[in-house]
Amino acid sequence: MDLATLVGLLGALGLIIVTMMMSGDLMMFVNVPSFVIVFGGTFFAVMAKYGIGQYFTALKTAGKSFMFKLDDPLDLIDEIVELADAARKGGLLSLEGKEVGNDFLQKGIQLLVDGHDPEVVKTLLGKDKTLAAQRHTHASRMFADMGVMAPAMGMIGTLVGLVAMLANMDDPKSIGPAMAVALLTTLYGAIVANAFCDPVSSKLALRADEEAMVKSLVIDALLAIQAGQNPRVIDSMLRTYLPESKREVPET
Repeated sequence: MDLATLVGLLGALGLIIVTMMMSGDLMMFVNVPSFVIVFGGTFFAVMAKYGIGQYFTALKTAGKSFMFKLDDPLDLIDEIVELADAARKGGLLSLEGKEVGNDFLQKGIQLLVDGHDPEVVKTLLGKDKTLAAQRHTHASRMFADMGVMAPAMGMIGTLVGLVAMLANMDDPKSIGPAMAVALLTTLYGAIVANAFCDPVSSKLALRADEEAMVKSLVIDALLAIQAGQNPRVIDSMLRTYLPESKREVPET
């Protein structure tokens, strides 16, 4: 898991828990009915919006996105320039068997070695890029739906607690537990939405953009290598994908 995600999620949840502990006994914020309404209700209500396969595929994609380490574009460009230099000196067949760290680049190199036309290479790799982006976008949208559903379930739990409280006004002992359900479901819903689901949804969208950028860089590089362009030209072209502060070509 990347550091920003780990620190951000644990930091937000940790501060909430510390605040609860400062308010008194932490166990007074634990309520099983509230937990069931918010977590169970959110889980199943969002599942109803998708197919079973789509739902669990999105969860799996989300997990991979957090554990996924994106290749450094600058290192990737350096590797591509070396490949371009080798291809210019020995032809595309000289790239066969080359050790490449990026799987998408490896797939593209194999297409070049196999002698496919540029349009075929562009179409196949473009399709791969589009489908990967769709998987990330789908997972991001699902967590966004969870971020909407959790507070809604919290409100439902609040109404359930209020109804139970009003129906038992003649029994003072039942008012406290009913009020706890009413308030804690709202609290749980707000925590789930704002300290977990919304940040996860945004991170998945960011991951989708980052991966799409890297794959676009690789596709442009492979087409340039196939066209026999000068490695220096390829280097300069690919550096346009970098922030301006990193675009300067090092002196050789």
